[in-house]
Amino acid sequence: MSFSPPPPFNITTPFAFPPNLLPSDASPRWMNKADNAWQLMAATLVGLQSVPGLIILYGGAVKKKWAVNSAFMALYAFAMVLVCWVCWGYQLSFGDQLIPIWGKVDVALEQKYLLEQAFVGLFPNATMVFFQFVFAAITLILIAGAVLGRMNFYAWMLFVPLWLTFSYTVGAFTIWSVNGWLTKMGIIDYSGGYVIHLSSGVAGFTAAYWVGPRLTKDRERFPPNNIILMLAGAGLLWMGWTGFNGGDPYAASVDASLAVLNTHVCAATSLLTWLILDVVFFKKASVIGAVQGMITGLVCITPAAGVVQGYSAILMGLLSGSIPWFTMMVLHKKSKLLQKVDDTMAVLHTHAIAGTLGGLLTGLFSEPHLCELFYGVPGKYMGLFEGLHRGTSQSVSYGFRQMGVQITGILFVIVLNVVMTSLVCLFVQLIVPLRMSDEDMEVGDEAAHGEEAYAIWGQGERLENSRFSNYNDIEVPSKGAGSIELA
Repeated sequence: MSFSPPPPFNITTPFAFPPNLLPSDASPRWMNKADNAWQLMAATLVGLQSVPGLIILYGGAVKKKWAVNSAFMALYAFAMVLVCWVCWGYQLSFGDQLIPIWGKVDVALEQKYLLEQAFVGLFPNATMVFFQFVFAAITLILIAGAVLGRMNFYAWMLFVPLWLTFSYTVGAFTIWSVNGWLTKMGIIDYSGGYVIHLSSGVAGFTAAYWVGPRLTKDRERFPPNNIILMLAGAGLLWMGWTGFNGGDPYAASVDASLAVLNTHVCAATSLLTWLILDVVFFKKASVIGAVQGMITGLVCITPAAGVVQGYSAILMGLLSGSIPWFTMMVLHKKSKLLQKVDDTMAVLHTHAIAGTLGGLLTGLFSEPHLCELFYGVPGKYMGLFEGLHRGTSQSVSYGFRQMGVQITGILFVIVLNVVMTSLVCLFVQLIVPLRMSDEDMEVGDEAAHGEEAYAIWGQGERLENSRFSNYNDIEVPSKGAGSIELA
């Protein structure tokens, strides 16, 4: 067999792609490379809010003995949601309609499907599946915040896929799918004030009721083990919100830019409002309070981010920094019902109350022109204040109708999550206890996982020998060949 060298390269000869690798295969005509790149970046930013954002925030915000378990609950949920999402969750949420509140069961794994154009946006289904996954994952991780410090990890392992399947997918299909019942009614939920924050707040509070409280001494005193670490997680959460709200126009558009700016303006205003209230009433500038104010601002603006003006974002920040502050710092302490439920990270106030507030304020402040930019439908969406300002009977009717739809969505999400979260908890309880034993809760991480967050002490020895660790029986070789001495 003779070998002939290839002819010399001639720049005038047009390059020919092999038949099985056409340029249109990698970048089809319908795809916008900038939109696809931004969507993948936005999804990654949202993913970083969970891993490592909330892992770090939870790990630093709880007692030392719960740092590992709290962080691990978030890490586990992120992984489990992804597997469930591509196997059935995405199609239940965004696939073909089975009933007006739910899609048909199907996978999102096949190449032919993943490389096709998504239901909205100039990018493939693979990008959309990943983008929607990180929203689903953070919802479960937010729920975990309500049950930190006592939920049985094995019960959490069962809770995550069940709640995702029977609660999250219903809310996502109803409010975000083009075929959803509330979508067709005209609900405005720009980026998840209903689907994510109101849902996680209500579900977390409901799950906390069924799981039961922490030990009495832990409820009375539960200081963060590392506030600086908690602040690092909070910073990732804040900056990650650029992708959270900026990614939902599904394009690198002017509306995405407006949503990002409104998001950070509202969060900053809310943080400062909460901080001022703490100083005025408690005479202390609380770092933890500032983080709570930041979160309530981010949650409140989420359903409205790209459909309201900057002035409205500031007003929303003032309200999100004061109303949840009042419900948490005043109302909660006076309500026996609220005190009965042990909500570790106060997700009822930071997510359910703030999410409800955001949904209502969206119905008041949304601008028709901005709604048209986002939805591409002229004249369908109009905030109540704009309707009253225009003064015509039709515009006033549109404004009141929008408020009615926003309120209907709030009621639907509350009922859905109370019912489905309760059913999931009751089912899980048939298999494993929802709550750890009092003996194990006295110990914490070592009882749950045989590990502890800050285990190194002095010259490398463990701080204390624990009967729960799997590593205590490992024989340490004496100093000699092959051994390593810790300096």
